[in-house]
Amino acid sequence: MSSTTAPVVTDIDAHTLNVMMTAGEAVKVIDVRSPAEFETMHIRGSYNVPLPMLSEHAGELAERLDGGVVLVCQSGVRADQARTRLDGVGVEHAQVLDGGVPAFAAAGGDVVRGVQRWDLERQVRLVAGSLVVVGLLAGKFLSPKLRLLSGAIGTGLTVSAATNTCAMGQALSKMPWNQGATCPAPRAVIGQIPRSNS
Repeated sequence: MSSTTAPVVTDIDAHTLNVMMTAGEAVKVIDVRSPAEFETMHIRGSYNVPLPMLSEHAGELAERLDGGVVLVCQSGVRADQARTRLDGVGVEHAQVLDGGVPAFAAAGGDVVRGVQRWDLERQVRLVAGSLVVVGLLAGKFLSPKLRLLSGAIGTGLTVSAATNTCAMGQALSKMPWNQGATCPAPRAVIGQIPRSNS
């Protein structure tokens, strides 16, 4: 008779996370959005480790994630990418918050609100849509070859969906308006997260 192991739960819903945090359960909430998105609204008690920083310093971060870990972003896409990177350095127990920070707020979770800004996904939709319109108009009035811009954007969005990555989002996250008031060094960001066994 073969033994079976329980499947690892990879997602957590906002209500469950809210109940856990309200009950004081030991869970580290790691927010992988940009500093500006974090300043706009974040889960109280969460730690902001933007996805690019997490990707570069996953090993260092893994040393501090020996307990319950929930990764959050705006919708779950970047958090899922973060989980994949952490899984590659041995953190196999991280969960992704289904629906991201907005779902947590809608479930009555304790969030901190700051200056309102557009989230990264909304910025991507604006830029991609604008480039498609520009390509179509330029193709009609300037040169038919300029319609290729619209095709390139469509191709990029298709690749983005197929690979669950977003080059445009990564580029936009580096723009000045997506940086927080301060941009601490990676060591300071990771150092703020306590070790579970300390």
